[in-house]
Amino acid sequence: MTAPAPQLRVGRLLKAHGLKGALKVELYTDDPDRRFVPGAEFTLQVPTESVWHGKTLTLTELRWYNGQPVAFFEGVVDRTAAESLVKAILWIEQPTDEPDEPDAWYDYQLVGLRALRDGVEVGTVARVDHLPAQDLLAIRTPEREVLVPFVSAIVPLVDIAAGTVTLTPPAGLFEDLPDDEPVPDAHGAGPVDDTPSA
Repeated sequence: MTAPAPQLRVGRLLKAHGLKGALKVELYTDDPDRRFVPGAEFTLQVPTESVWHGKTLTLTELRWYNGQPVAFFEGVVDRTAAESLVKAILWIEQPTDEPDEPDAWYDYQLVGLRALRDGVEVGTVARVDHLPAQDLLAIRTPEREVLVPFVSAIVPLVDIAAGTVTLTPPAGLFEDLPDDEPVPDAHGAGPVDDTPSA
């Protein structure tokens, strides 16, 4: 039996755009020209009570307005229909013949990896949070969950084969600092490079 193809999260529908069923999209892919082509079919992640639960969407066109991607889908012909899709997450199947990209990982590859700090395991990757400025790795430790900016300065090494990610976090991210030490900024991570590594 052939294993099912991995599902890749590629976008989220943000809000209705205009009156003809278009929706603004938050992209979770670096290659929208490949993922969002006419005819592309997306599996929807929506609440079970949604009228779209268990259904798919087929893209007819992706346009750009003021740098913002806007999608049109088959069967979504007016603003009311578009508004019923707001907050839906778009998933696609990864093509089996698609080559891997260097220094780029999918969520399913990262979740479950052991997080190492100075060679010591501190937790595991529970999920990846995609934010506008950067991605965050949610590391589940025995005590709590720690959000780690997914940037090369803090996550210098991802080793899928070994099942690990190496972390070099700033002081205070994984432990409480004594009162006489400088405290990181409000985000808890100090100044970081906001260029995602993936």
